[in-house]
Amino acid sequence: MAHPFVSDSYLAHRSFAHKPEKVVSASGVSLFLESGRQVLDASAGPAVSCLGFGRPEIAQVVTNQINQLAYLYSGARFTCDATEDLASMLLHGRPGGLCKVILVNSGSEATDAAIKLATQYWFERGMHQKCHVIARKQSYHGNTIGALCISGHDSRRAMYRPWLSQNVSFVDPCFSYRLRGDESDEEYVKRLAGQLEEEILRVGPEKVSAFVAETVSGTTLGCVPATPGYFKAIRSICDKYNVLLILDEIMCGMGKTGTMHAWEQEGISGPDIQMIGKALGGGFIPLSGVLFCRKIFDAIAEGSGGLAHGHTFQKMGIVLENLLKTHIGSLGHVGDVRGRGLFWAVEFVQDRQSKTPFPASLGLCHRIVDKSLDLGLNILGNLGQTGEVHVDHVIISPPYVVTESELERMVGILREAILNVVSEILETQEAKF
Repeated sequence: MAHPFVSDSYLAHRSFAHKPEKVVSASGVSLFLESGRQVLDASAGPAVSCLGFGRPEIAQVVTNQINQLAYLYSGARFTCDATEDLASMLLHGRPGGLCKVILVNSGSEATDAAIKLATQYWFERGMHQKCHVIARKQSYHGNTIGALCISGHDSRRAMYRPWLSQNVSFVDPCFSYRLRGDESDEEYVKRLAGQLEEEILRVGPEKVSAFVAETVSGTTLGCVPATPGYFKAIRSICDKYNVLLILDEIMCGMGKTGTMHAWEQEGISGPDIQMIGKALGGGFIPLSGVLFCRKIFDAIAEGSGGLAHGHTFQKMGIVLENLLKTHIGSLGHVGDVRGRGLFWAVEFVQDRQSKTPFPASLGLCHRIVDKSLDLGLNILGNLGQTGEVHVDHVIISPPYVVTESELERMVGILREAILNVVSEILETQEAKF
């Protein structure tokens, strides 16, 4: 049953069950509601508004550009300073050998463009069979059909399975907290690399176009950094079998984890293709992109000659990490606090020793998200059943302009919300007995 407001509204809201609260303005890291309430935005909605709200100097730059040149069709033989300057800024120094960028509107478009770019690369080289993509279970790369094809998010894929490509297969994610068992880091990395190698050999190296992974997992697993050495091993396997490495940094990139590119902390030379977005536009304009290396550009330049597709945070990151580990990590039903920079998740468990999650039917993380909002804090929760491993987590990813005192308030509210919700659940369970 839809809420009357949602039923009467011409706008199709994401949730039909509740009347959304109206935001009338925003400034810094705060949202101001029509009701008079002020909400601290620790999600940056989600991980987009990295520069905070109410930035008149940015609005003025956007206004100036619109007045000068609002739109330029990329299919025509034109360019302009704005796009050339942005591309130069993103690729200054050619990080990891990345030297070209395709600019698009959304992260989902960036994923589609990356898949198409990889396909075109092999096509231009005469390897038409290399169109199979290997991705990871419990991953998420976007809403479009193309992006959903390579997303290992069970509940979001379910009703669209007839549309999803058969040229995609999945391997396990790198999730040491739940999937490593008694192995050492080295043994775990070796097993995951071996699993990728086995999948490439099963499909046939001559058919595999690319391996796609989030450098730091986003909403499906909750800000999971890779086990040390993982991406080095994966890069080696990809190189061995002539497979492109595509890294998705739509959510975790653009400074979110403490470096411009999250892969810079992984000890690799860089990916062949990289998706960026969200923080790239900072919530002021819809903007995402695909970065790619010289060998891909050269193959296309020597082939068809054109693209087939057109279209202070480090310090605060340490503060947030310390606050979360001190005030949240010590709570009895918090199993793990993980992340980097200003991109962190808290996972909840019934029992810390066994890592047993709460029953999904309790909707724990959604209740914590709702309670936090009631208390004046906006955070993200996990997005449905993403795969075999049930992960109850919330994400804290505030704007880069957040202050230490604001972080302290955010973590304080989150702690209160967790304690309230867990207490309610435990009291209900005790009442049943």
